[in-house]
Amino acid sequence: MKIKIFFGIAFWSLLLLAGCNRDDISFESPTQLLRFSTDTVFCDTVYNQMRSETYAVKVYNNEDKDVLIPRIALEGGSSSLYRINVDGKAGISFENVPLRSKDSLFVFVEISPVANAPEAIAEDKVVFNTPAGEQKVTLFSVVQDAEYFIQTGENPVSINDNTTWTKDKVKVIFGNLNIAEGKTLTMEKGTKVYFRKNSGMNFEKNSKLTVYGELGEEVIFRGDRSDTKYDTLPANWNGITMDEATVLNMNYAKIYGGNVGLQLKKNSATINNTIIHTFQNVGIYGIAANLTANNLVMNNCGEADLAVTGGGTYTLNYATIANYWDLNPSMSAVGIFASNLYQNGEELITGNPILNVNNSIIYGDTTDMISYKSMDGGSFVRNFTNVLLKQNERAGIIFSGQNIFNEDPKFQNYFTQKMNLRVKAGSPAMGKGTQLPSNIFTIKDIAGITRMYPATLGAYE
Repeated sequence: MKIKIFFGIAFWSLLLLAGCNRDDISFESPTQLLRFSTDTVFCDTVYNQMRSETYAVKVYNNEDKDVLIPRIALEGGSSSLYRINVDGKAGISFENVPLRSKDSLFVFVEISPVANAPEAIAEDKVVFNTPAGEQKVTLFSVVQDAEYFIQTGENPVSINDNTTWTKDKVKVIFGNLNIAEGKTLTMEKGTKVYFRKNSGMNFEKNSKLTVYGELGEEVIFRGDRSDTKYDTLPANWNGITMDEATVLNMNYAKIYGGNVGLQLKKNSATINNTIIHTFQNVGIYGIAANLTANNLVMNNCGEADLAVTGGGTYTLNYATIANYWDLNPSMSAVGIFASNLYQNGEELITGNPILNVNNSIIYGDTTDMISYKSMDGGSFVRNFTNVLLKQNERAGIIFSGQNIFNEDPKFQNYFTQKMNLRVKAGSPAMGKGTQLPSNIFTIKDIAGITRMYPATLGAYE
């Protein structure tokens, strides 16, 4: 019993001693300037009424003494769009902030625009006042005006009239957005459509999507996290689904960062001058659809850039189909996958897909960039004219013109961080393309450069 009493007294004495030691710490005024992990915080682009993610600035005390920072505050005060958190406390101004010798503390930053905040560059500064001098860390972000489509409960929000979207406001979609049967959604040049996690857009039967992008003012479809690191990450949103008898006309769009970019089902689609990349599963998924694509660029999709099932006809002119997926080595990462069968629960669609590829490049890390799964004797008709193709298994492919097998096209940069799928000088893809039947979308390449014949294969002259 005496031993237990002794240890109890010792334990509480140690706690008391530790507490006394903390009380005895002497904080002095800084005599040197503080050091920061960065002098500028570039926050994510944000939209009215939405908070950004949280960013951190680390503040270092290089002195051999404990100091009190007299004041840390937002220069813009209460009118600032930013908020800071210092040493676990949120606010806009803090006084006598302790910082131990050779230690550091975090200042956390976020921006939260109010409703109807003007679209502009939002700048402020975190000010550190000490006897050694005033120091500032700049905060920088872009605020965009936005229109929201928010699903509540189980029912998606719907567009029930013919509607035109412009670049005046970013469109932010939470959940599922439906375009009602028979209605047309038109997107003018420069329109930006951003999707929250697990969100998507569905076009019901006989509806229509028309995208009027232009070079330099493309229509953008992507996740709502616009920090540049999310440009190279998949699965940030679901995708766009086109139901039976819908019509898609798309020119100059950029679609990236989701699960399945476009799902086409028993419908017709024309896609021109468009870049589709970084999808967890498939960039374009066709189910017995009819697709014509000119100057199409695809890259970095986990299962396949283009997947076609259950029949349909797919014509690619001047396409660059690359796949250098490296996020999950267990995924097939092919350029084109095809099957004569589509099955979803009890729904079964069968048909022999037809693929026509002209003046194009299909290349990547996978040994065979085209994969076909045959069910019950189905077939896959493949007509290739002037194609640079990475493929060892060529049975059943009909080749004409000048075709090149298993030669590196020498892309400028196939990494999605700075993706540039133009080819370098000396590429085997140069000078192999022949003039196709008259088509305004093949006279010029995706960058607006007039083709000279014999032309370079792929979307870039």
